Amino acid sequence: MINQVYRLVSPRQFEITYKDKSIISNKVVIRPTNLSICAADQRYYTGTRGKEAMKKKLPMALIHEGVGEVVFDPTGKVKIGTKVVMVPNTPSETNPYIAENYLRTSKFRSSGYDGFMQDYVFLDHDRIVELPDGIDMNVAAFTELVTIAVHAISRFEKKAHPQRETFGVWGDGNLGFITCLLLKKLYPNSKVIIFGKTDYKLNHFSFVDEALKIDEIPEQLTVDHAVECAGGKGSQYAIEQIIDHINPEGIICLLGVSEYPVEVNTRMVLEKGLTLLGSSRSGATDFQRTINIYKEHPEIVEYLGTLIGHVFDVTKINDATTAFESDLSDSWGKTVMRWMI
Repeated sequence: MINQVYRLVSPRQFEITYKDKSIISNKVVIRPTNLSICAADQRYYTGTRGKEAMKKKLPMALIHEGVGEVVFDPTGKVKIGTKVVMVPNTPSETNPYIAENYLRTSKFRSSGYDGFMQDYVFLDHDRIVELPDGIDMNVAAFTELVTIAVHAISRFEKKAHPQRETFGVWGDGNLGFITCLLLKKLYPNSKVIIFGKTDYKLNHFSFVDEALKIDEIPEQLTVDHAVECAGGKGSQYAIEQIIDHINPEGIICLLGVSEYPVEVNTRMVLEKGLTLLGSSRSGATDFQRTINIYKEHPEIVEYLGTLIGHVFDVTKINDATTAFESDLSDSWGKTVMRWMI
């Protein structure tokens, strides 16, 4: 069959390419239905990823957050019409000590490898996870972002000491919102504090125990463990504040991506015996745990619904351009494309 792939060929310019794909294989064929735009996609779309990276990775289909419906399974294991979330990480090997998302040989969609902006996506069975019945597909579209927080929490649970009375999360964006929500549901007896700088964003965090602006933190306040979701230039200031307010032997989970090196007060890291735990992306096991969390705590999906900013029906390539341009002006929430092209 001929599959249409919608690739970014230069900043702000998509083109349609055609790939001959055989359905006589062990791949499950998925028709994407709802796709979510990520900040990483925008860095490619706007050309701010850097000339070398752009030259190396384009042309490339964008989007690594998406869900769809199964249209064909050669093995018959998955029923036609089953709604699934697609796992963008594609490992080519296994390692007993290193997770699939940290293996240097793994490929990641929309990062040098075609993403989900295609008519059909061909995936191995272990790259799809069935969604709960009746789930809001616009929310499900950004499940990959939720798995990043789930992955970080899973790593934290393996390494942190059991004193978990208070969690602090720095960063009032989408990832900070998701992380606070998960911590509050997974640790209902713990106190979760969000630290941010924008009032209208902090107002969305209705489920946390306390919301504080970063320039109004009481000097005596402490947390047992912390998560940094600020990213960019804000990472350095967030880490600095965390080190000041975290209790000895706490874990600092680093999730915010910064394009530039940041300074860290290693003297206090040593003095307090702190652990800095970096996490990036996620793997199939994180997707499965996330779906299990959706099933166990369906109210999480309702809360995640407040993150939806705009939903665009994409019936032609220009509609995708409109969605990306609109997303650039949104300071809160996720832009979702209903993939009807």
